[in-house]
Amino acid sequence: MPEKDSFLAIHQREYQVTRRLINAFPATELSFKPHERSRSAQELAFTLAHEELLFIQATKGIFDPSILGAAPPATLAEIVQVLDANSQKAEKAMGATPEPELNQMMNFAGHNMRRLDMAWAVLFDLIHHRGQFSVYVRMAGGKVPSIYGPSADDPGTHVVAAAKQA
Repeated sequence: MPEKDSFLAIHQREYQVTRRLINAFPATELSFKPHERSRSAQELAFTLAHEELLFIQATKGIFDPSILGAAPPATLAEIVQVLDANSQKAEKAMGATPEPELNQMMNFAGHNMRRLDMAWAVLFDLIHHRGQFSVYVRMAGGKVPSIYGPSADDPGTHVVAAAKQA
């Protein structure tokens, strides 16, 4: 399987997990911060939604993190809408970019790497921030969904069902 196809399949699976996690957060607790130096739940959830745009940048061979400075929407439902829209745009851009272009080199935060490597790095960063957000969910009184297997709140039945379908 071409690497781009592997990336798209993994991105789609990770997007679904991220979406479940954001939806598990208590919508009335968006101002929650576990520490004064931490971002609010609203800001961190929006990071998960908005960072999807960096995948589009990777397909073009550019990196402009200033796009991440946008103000988050007011509600959790709006953040999920942004996640959905940005993920769809990212998948479309990645799907439309020929793999030879994704293998071209670019500057990503001072590092010379392939465009596809930037996309992988962004995906790993999203997973990192999602792990942070899972702690926010628990601390704010939500139930943490299964991510890669069962959680204390979710036996992971959707993971087992997906494996049986494969």
